[in-house]
Amino acid sequence: MADLFTHAGPADEASRPLADRLRPQSLAEVVGQDHILGPDGALRRMLDAGRLASVIFWGPPGSGKTTVACLLANVCEMRFEQLSAIHSGVQDLRKAFERAERLRADTGRGTLLFVDEIHRFNRAQQDAFLPVMEDGTITLVGATTENPSFELNGALLSRARVLIFQRLDEAALEELLQRAERFMERKLPLTPDARAALRTMADGDGRALINLAEEVLAAVGAGEAPLDRARLLDLVQRRAPLYDKSCDGHYNLISALHKSVRGSDPDAALYWLARMLAGGEDPLYIARRLVRMAVEDIGLADPRALTIANAAKEAYDFLGSPEGELALAEATVYLATAAKSNAVYVAWKRAQGAAREHGSLAPPKHILNAPTRLMAEEGYGEGYIYDHDTPEGFSGQDYFPEEMARRRFYEPSGRGLEREIAERLRHWARLRGAGED
Repeated sequence: MADLFTHAGPADEASRPLADRLRPQSLAEVVGQDHILGPDGALRRMLDAGRLASVIFWGPPGSGKTTVACLLANVCEMRFEQLSAIHSGVQDLRKAFERAERLRADTGRGTLLFVDEIHRFNRAQQDAFLPVMEDGTITLVGATTENPSFELNGALLSRARVLIFQRLDEAALEELLQRAERFMERKLPLTPDARAALRTMADGDGRALINLAEEVLAAVGAGEAPLDRARLLDLVQRRAPLYDKSCDGHYNLISALHKSVRGSDPDAALYWLARMLAGGEDPLYIARRLVRMAVEDIGLADPRALTIANAAKEAYDFLGSPEGELALAEATVYLATAAKSNAVYVAWKRAQGAAREHGSLAPPKHILNAPTRLMAEEGYGEGYIYDHDTPEGFSGQDYFPEEMARRRFYEPSGRGLEREIAERLRHWARLRGAGED
């Protein structure tokens, strides 16, 4: 089993990274993925049934995707072959397929082809897998940190099952630390608070955690006083939070921010804002999304929200980072605590639907201008009532096309300023009804 992972001789063992030396030697040793490998997990059910289907492993770095692929090949007695989509092209794929075909013809043995970063293959390269997956030449195990729904074509996804690897939780990370201590026959020289900080720095990445632990062990000699949290932070640089603007994390975090604002939770909203900024998100992208929240989720319940969101964008433009980030935080808190209404958003969707439904209907002639005699003779502007000349400043005329019945798109929420708007609309409806009588 060890030959799947070990590429150095015994003399070079000590030079191998600790994370490599600690790789699990069986599926039972893999931590944090019980939903896949446990008794009721999808992979466990495949193995119990005696047939491993092609799969796509989707999950964050350091969650065990490569390790599990290697172990599967051993469990299923298949030849393991690995390619990286970053460094491989069509020629590499063809050679791998040819080797798999020869192996099957000569020995009847199957090949598990593990493709790391499979999302980096273009659509044509992804299509190259289809025939050899269908005829059983290879069993594909692809690994990606990106959302397969966006990055892999439908034909490939229809032939492979997507299995989601989770970031390692606190319990899994602690188990890895204890495993490292047993292997090194030495306790990590850390106070309990520093040990918790080390797990936090790993950000759910098991490989990063072991690398950090190895750095601590190398820096602190046996018998020295344990490091506290402050000394640990001085010793190892804090890892940047797991966040890639080009991948699914970008959409997950902006969704979390938007829904926290919509849900009137300023504390959660500030947390997600801080996460995005710490991860390197473009602050102006966040500012644009705050403007969107102001018009979609607050609307006329508090029209000042749009002004404040726009002002935050201008302030960031003027101040830059980090000073301008406070303006984004201020806007975030204002939006989260503002009265909420999506009434305009809903009304706009209804109006768009009506426009598509009824086509290019002309406005009624009484609201059209008549700048020429011909247009006046055709009845343009005839019967129009100037609203300001009426006692209530409201004529109650019908402004919809003549072929279309009057519709009600906008229904004020009754929250914030929309309470006043709703009363105004009810008053005008009463006047309109009286006029129709």
